[in-house]
This record gives sequence, C-alpha cells and structure tokens, in this order.
Amino acid sequence: MQVTVLGAGSMGHGIAQVSAMAGYDVVLRDIEEELVEDGLEGIRQNLRGGVDRDKVSEDEMEATLERIEGMTDLTAAVDNAELVIEAVPEDMDLKKDVLSEVERKTDKETVIGSNTSSLSVTEMASTLESPERVIGLHFFNPPHLMDLVEIVIAEQTNDQTERIATDYVREIGKEDVVVRDSAGFATSRLGLVTGLEAIRMVEEGVASPNDIDEAMKIGYGYPMGPIELGDHVGLDVRLHIAEHLREELGERFRPPQALRRKVRAGKLGKKSGEGFYVWEDGERVGTSGDWGEEE
Repeated sequence: MQVTVLGAGSMGHGIAQVSAMAGYDVVLRDIEEELVEDGLEGIRQNLRGGVDRDKVSEDEMEATLERIEGMTDLTAAVDNAELVIEAVPEDMDLKKDVLSEVERKTDKETVIGSNTSSLSVTEMASTLESPERVIGLHFFNPPHLMDLVEIVIAEQTNDQTERIATDYVREIGKEDVVVRDSAGFATSRLGLVTGLEAIRMVEEGVASPNDIDEAMKIGYGYPMGPIELGDHVGLDVRLHIAEHLREELGERFRPPQALRRKVRAGKLGKKSGEGFYVWEDGERVGTSGDWGEEE
C-alpha cells in the first residue's frame, strides 16, 4: 500500500518515517521543495539517532529512506495512494481545502486521514462528496517515538474506512484508541487541561517549570512533563487549541496570560529556541525567565 503524507513538518515527516519503517511505500509532499528537503533531512536525522542508540540498524535506515519519495506536485503525490494523511497546520479552512482537493484527485476507495489534534473531523468531511472515507488519525509528537494514535470516527466515517485506518495504525506498530468526533477528542482535552494548569502554577509562582515537570514524570509516570511537552508541540499551537476548546467547551480552557505573553513575544518553544525553556540544537539548556538555570 502507498501512503501519501501531505505536509513535511515535524508531524508529517514523522508519520512518513514510521510508515516507511513498517514497509509502506511513502510519498512526502509539501508546497515548496525546500520544505520537502527539510522534512527528508528530519527523517535522516531521526534514523541516524536511532542507529547511534542501537535502536535501528544501518540496513533498516537505508531501506526506510529508499521507500520515501519527496515531491511538491499534489496530483503525482496522491496518484497511487490508498491512504492519504494530511498533516498541514491546524486551520479548519486550510484542512477543508486540502481534503477537497485530495478527493478530486483520488479514487473513491482512497481513505483520507486528518492528523488534526482538536478540530472537527465531521466538519472537514462535510465538504466532500464522499465524506464516508474521511477519518481522524491523531499522531503524537514526535511520531517516531510516541506509541499512541487516536483514531477519530466522524459522523460520516463508514466501517470500511475505520477498518483500513485501524489496520494501518497497527501495521506501523502503534497502539490505537478509537473515539467519536468531539472537540479535543479524548487526549487533547485531557492533555491540555494538565498543560494549562501547569502554566498557571508557573504564573502563580508555585514552582519552577522544571520542578513541575519532574513532579509529573516521577510522581505520575509521565514520559515528558506538561510544560516541556508544550514547548515541543509549540506554544502557538497550544494557544490555538486552547482558544478553540474554550469556544467549544467553555471557560475551563481559557489560556493563561503567561501563555499569551510567550506567543506574543515569539517564544514558541523548541522550534524558536525559547519557550518556557531555552533550547539549543534541539536540546534543553536552561529555563526561560526568572527561574534561572536548571540544576
């Protein structure tokens, strides 16, 4: 089966990588050649890191890279695809446009997945003539390390689409949970509540970002603390999701002012070099603001 991933950012190239590692032929498409090359380079770095940690063999790395083709032409990218997964920015109008264009360029048997973390898959599907082939495939960042994929069933999704999507998720070695389409699904709602409250605790001087994150890792077994996770996801993304869920579900999702200030200042987390932590070459090197250097 050919899998086509639309969007070569951190989520898109991660989805392309895990698909290719599972043996699928993969096309990674973005709107500019430079973005495609950046995505392919991200995959190479991930695989090289796996080799260095003895998690991936040299042969596995080479075989994975050989299965991935990058391009900018959408028609060519989806031509032979049996599964297309969009991983474009979290903007409803953009996602609707992308899914509609994919529908026009593919057979009715092609399953169309959205990697949205909070937007309504039902609303996206409503713009299509064959909405039954749309499903949510919510991967977690970074996809090559995180085990969970949330399968989101839209109102229009049919049984065949659900079966194909579920088989794919299991074939790439991920664990799946199936949820009905609701604002924030299950994971974004729960994860965001924890993340927003952790930011409020920093804002109120309860504890440092590092100590809050350590408390959740040691005390509750989190692989990554909620504040560090926000820096990984992108504070602008976290703010956007919070605003969306506030509109859909109420004031309990109101974003803290500390989050708004970070985004206004361009301190978006790992991708900008500073969020609640300071980052260099993708590694945490300190804590931003009044909390000073980490122990």
